Amino acid sequence: MATTVTAKGQVTIPKPVRDLLGLVPGSKVDFRRAADGSVVLARADKKTPASRFAKLRGHAGEGLTTDAIMALTRGEA
Repeated sequence: MATTVTAKGQVTIPKPVRDLLGLVPGSKVDFRRAADGSVVLARADKKTPASRFAKLRGHAGEGLTTDAIMALTRGEA
């Protein structure tokens, strides 16, 4: 994923990287030099982004009431 540096020294972080790190507007990032000389981009706040499963947790909808479930099991619906 290559990107271009602007005249002001800015770059756009590619969306897959933003998604991976959980970066949103206003997020702080940190650049570190690794032992091998490469530069690593990391979240500065140390928060770990929610897993793809955690993002889905609690999104099943309203659900049925106990009375509705009982009616279904009795064949009344």
